[in-house]
Amino acid sequence: MSKVDRRIAKSQVAIKNAVTELMSEKGFDDITIQDIADRANVNRGTIYLHYTDKYDLLDKIIEEHINKLRELCRSASELTFQEGNYVWFEYFERNYLFFSTMLASKGAPYFRSRFLNLVIEEFKPEVDTTKGKNQGLSDDVILQFFGSAVVGAVEWWFKNGMPLPARVMAEQTGALLDRNFE
Repeated sequence: MSKVDRRIAKSQVAIKNAVTELMSEKGFDDITIQDIADRANVNRGTIYLHYTDKYDLLDKIIEEHINKLRELCRSASELTFQEGNYVWFEYFERNYLFFSTMLASKGAPYFRSRFLNLVIEEFKPEVDTTKGKNQGLSDDVILQFFGSAVVGAVEWWFKNGMPLPARVMAEQTGALLDRNFE
């Protein structure tokens, strides 16, 4: 694997940070490549060197975070829901500007949909409708219900300025999930 030039990596980080900051200030449709270039302190050509357009840039940022969340799930697969949730909530907290912007913004419903699909995908192995409390229920209904609950809890957390520490959010959402997947 070839090593990425530090200048390229630094430019890409600046560009990604710039678009996230701009989205927290105004709608995505109102952001221009020139706005991003100015904020990132790069020229427009640098952006076009790495991304087709602002939509490609946003897509790549979203994909990066979704992949990181998926990776965190894999690494936490042996943990309880509470412990696994803490890994996610810590990541959310470290990337507050991105997640709060994506979940609060009307300009990024695509992200919410991708996030919900990821949560559903990760819960799928946990659903067992052949026994226990969920016996006889539809897998799809259960997955949609709990996926929406998790995404909704995360949205609430960001929209309200993270009123509870990440650890408490992880414990409480984890306890709710544990109750229903036992």
